[in-house]
Amino acid sequence: MFETIKYEVKNSIAWLTLSRPDKLNAFTEQLNKEVQKALKLASNDQEVRTIVITGEGRAFCSGEDLAGVNDDMDHGEVLRKRYNPMLLELDKCEKPIVAALNGVAAGAGMSLALACDFRIASDKASLVQAFIHVGLIPDAGNLYYLPRIIGHAKALELAVFGESIKAEDALKLGLVTKVIPSDEWETGVEEFASRLAAMPTKAIGLIKRNLKASWHLDLPGFLEKDAEGQRIAGLSNDHKEGIQAFMEKRKPVFNGN
Repeated sequence: MFETIKYEVKNSIAWLTLSRPDKLNAFTEQLNKEVQKALKLASNDQEVRTIVITGEGRAFCSGEDLAGVNDDMDHGEVLRKRYNPMLLELDKCEKPIVAALNGVAAGAGMSLALACDFRIASDKASLVQAFIHVGLIPDAGNLYYLPRIIGHAKALELAVFGESIKAEDALKLGLVTKVIPSDEWETGVEEFASRLAAMPTKAIGLIKRNLKASWHLDLPGFLEKDAEGQRIAGLSNDHKEGIQAFMEKRKPVFNGN
């Protein structure tokens, strides 16, 4: 089904692994399309309650494969044709998406990580705004997500200077949620993803939806969105289970519906 990624569903987690390790998992047109296809597959799979995107080998993703770049390339058209559909597929997914940064996330690889809901990093990982070093601007949604995560001033600083950000510094900035020692990496990622997969998935989707809406709605509009979201959550099986578990003084077992 796939040639440039590996895709597996295990214990309600969809594992999407970028698999061009010899090229540091750099993006090609095929990789963009396969990530988009895998995201759609995971979104529509009732078994899947969490999605993890990671990289094979020593990198998460080094950005666009520069071997395919030439002087005649229309970079805007590349974004419209390849990256935008992938990112829009990611954005509309209401399941929690984790970027598991096993190594460097540079350029569009950093953009992909920023577009995910959570970023966890190996202590050997780093993030790099590599665009400025080749005379380009951060793209693939980078400048949309970055200031929302760390604020305008710091986003401008990172974009202009393009310096490598080590995992521990990324944690301090709020760019990543957690740093995991490299010798505990696989276990740590699985524990983080499993924790999300055991939570009320529909409620997480509604939280994602309302957070996005809060950026463009006025207060009356958002309060209505708030009420509608809570109405939907209140009708879910997970809400019923949560109340029942509370009454019975036990830990709830959510099924994602």
